[in-house]
Amino acid sequence: MPDASDGPSEATALLTRDTPRPAPPPPEPDRRRRPGTFRRAHAVAAALVVGLIRTARPRQWVKNVLVIAAPAAAGELFSWHAARQLALIFALFTACAAAVYLINDARDADADRAHPVKRHRPVAAGQVSVPVAYAVGGTLAVLAPAVAAVLCTPMTAALLTAYVGMQLAYCLSLKHVLVVDLAVVTTGFVMRAMIGGIALGIPLSRWFLITTGFGALFMVAAKRYSEAVQMEGRAGATRALLTEYTTGYLRFVWQLAAGVAVLGYCLWALESGTAGSGLLPWRQLSMVAFTLAVLRYAVFADRGTAGEPEDVVLHDRALACIGLLWVAMYGLAVVNL
Repeated sequence: MPDASDGPSEATALLTRDTPRPAPPPPEPDRRRRPGTFRRAHAVAAALVVGLIRTARPRQWVKNVLVIAAPAAAGELFSWHAARQLALIFALFTACAAAVYLINDARDADADRAHPVKRHRPVAAGQVSVPVAYAVGGTLAVLAPAVAAVLCTPMTAALLTAYVGMQLAYCLSLKHVLVVDLAVVTTGFVMRAMIGGIALGIPLSRWFLITTGFGALFMVAAKRYSEAVQMEGRAGATRALLTEYTTGYLRFVWQLAAGVAVLGYCLWALESGTAGSGLLPWRQLSMVAFTLAVLRYAVFADRGTAGEPEDVVLHDRALACIGLLWVAMYGLAVVNL
């Protein structure tokens, strides 16, 4: 009889040989991110950010410089407090405008895809998905007034909320109502001009509101007139409401608005009297530059080439020089030289 120390028996060896051995455990997955995957994720995120910024219309942000209008008219730009507040107001108003653009493009994505130009917008082109556009737009629409309520004044937050609500109503239905569409867009410009004064507690004069309101109406009506002139005979190529306006009516509106804006500015400048101990009546002399600026812009409106106001303001050298002359005269009037 074999001793136990001699090793396993033949039967035991046979049993061991026939019994299946358990499979080895699978290797641990490599949890390190592959460089190619990281690069792809980074590219997708960067494309999304770029698409969101493009949807926010950076070229339109120049309009928000109007937030300094009321403080400039009151000569309240020369303090760190005013500069900080106005920079914040500019950012918040830009966020509100971006929210409206995002929501508008998300809502009109299907229609924009059928448009020869608008189909290149990021939402219509698929660079930004419709849910993301809605989410980012809604977040900005809520966040900007909330920040204004904390860091500025309740009236500033209320004005931003009213602006967002009015612009969304415009996107949904008001842009299809004759004359009301002009009033809504004009009111948006007036709100930009008012909010700086409201944030800094500066009273807004009646002449300031009249000049700003009719000056904005002049540019809005000139834009509509230019669009109508350029799109004549091309039905369906532009907004449907333009087919209900006549070019004669739109010309009448921008001419009337230009006249009232110039008259309001002149009455304000004359009412202010002489500039104290200044060498020259700069405030009154600024009427010349203001009138020349309106007349110069009217050249483009009359030609039907004022469809993009920011291009006219930024690219016409003569208008830029007149604007700088007006700023210089008004600045001298404010510092009382």
